[in-house]
Amino acid sequence: MNSPQIVWLRRDLRLADQPAFHAAAQAGPVIPVYVLDDDRAGDHAYGGASRWWLHHSLERLGKTLGSRHSRIVLRKGDAPQVLAAIAAQTGATCIHAIRHYEPWWKEAEDELRDALGEDRRLCLYDGNYLLPPGTLTTGSGEPYKIYTPFSKSMLECMPPRSPLDVPGAIHSPEAWPESDDLADWNLLPTGPDWADGIRAFWQVGEAAAHDRLDWWTDHVAQYDEGRNLPSQDITSRLSPHLHWGEISPAQVWHTLKDKRSDGWRVFAKEIIWRDYAQNVIDRFPDYPKESYRDYDERTLWRHPEAGHLIAADLEAWQKGMTGYPIVDAGMRQLWQTGWMHNRVRMICASFLVKHLLVDWRYGERWYWDCLVDADYANNGVNWQWISGTGVDSNMFSRIMAPLTQSEKFDAADYIREYVPELARLPDSEIHDPADGRRGRYPVKMIGHREARERALEAYRKSKG
Repeated sequence: MNSPQIVWLRRDLRLADQPAFHAAAQAGPVIPVYVLDDDRAGDHAYGGASRWWLHHSLERLGKTLGSRHSRIVLRKGDAPQVLAAIAAQTGATCIHAIRHYEPWWKEAEDELRDALGEDRRLCLYDGNYLLPPGTLTTGSGEPYKIYTPFSKSMLECMPPRSPLDVPGAIHSPEAWPESDDLADWNLLPTGPDWADGIRAFWQVGEAAAHDRLDWWTDHVAQYDEGRNLPSQDITSRLSPHLHWGEISPAQVWHTLKDKRSDGWRVFAKEIIWRDYAQNVIDRFPDYPKESYRDYDERTLWRHPEAGHLIAADLEAWQKGMTGYPIVDAGMRQLWQTGWMHNRVRMICASFLVKHLLVDWRYGERWYWDCLVDADYANNGVNWQWISGTGVDSNMFSRIMAPLTQSEKFDAADYIREYVPELARLPDSEIHDPADGRRGRYPVKMIGHREARERALEAYRKSKG
């Protein structure tokens, strides 16, 4: 029998269109390994909602592999050291993995090559994005910085490669390395268990991802207009499945590519945005931590560490107690479900950085901890877009008016679901209730006009 082949799993928790699994299964007995390496990611170790999803995704994939007489080896620790030790123990000649572009994973891949020495190889494959970052360049040969020309160039290269089938057979090694028990990792919340809403909202795993794609196939035509209506929620909800690699963008693209609708054309650009974000962090690894544009951050932002009133403003935003119903509905949906409607994500993010003038990085960290689809690239790129600090971003002076947005996009029923204090109010009042009609619901933290004028003045000073 050929020597064992290790498959190093990270955010690629599937069997279909999984190039690392495909290659390993053709080469010999397969040892799938997942290493929980929290220290390497530093302040971007998985947050609470991500850990909940990771537990269930590993559990689902483990059961799928079990039905094929295989399993996942689970370990905690430094990923390169753990993988090199397993390779030496089992006699594995190759470690197969899908490339990842977070800076800590690129560093780990380099360290693993060194740790394996001359007798063993690390074989990396592309599979989590439509095209590998760096593939598309401008006429001068430079990577794209701006999304629109990047998107146009990407569309000219579509469709992506054809998806790979599930391996026909996954042979097991003669002996399995020891494995941790998933329950011992304590990825699920206890004392208190805050995940009831997430459990009710999501189905996890590769099969669930394909079920969701099947549903979306019948609804994508409505996406052009429906994506902005939180009360109807005509969105794919594929983002966590794509993030965790339970389904690949190539599979999504090939399923939908023959659709002839504005909805599909708009959704295609959303998939391309994932690639764009990866290209940004591949070129600027610290992008989710450092503003791209030059300005005086001390002048522009109010920092919660500077005083208890600013800290209280941040906390009110986090808890959905700002007095702006559409903002509070979004923040409560985030806490309850681990997800937020895309239109509302923008409204809530804009409110933090422009109405409250709180540094965008505090929002990035909160979303990172609360989102089941928290993605290093997407999260950072989106926050720098809304804050006006990014390589390609909205102008800071464009300040979203949450009350206008709420009424324009018919968010009344969405507010009723997540802000039940206001559920009795008619549509004509619920977007901006009079103070006497709010009951226990708080009054606005700051008026929109006051907030706008304060933000524009702070921005002028920061550029001074």
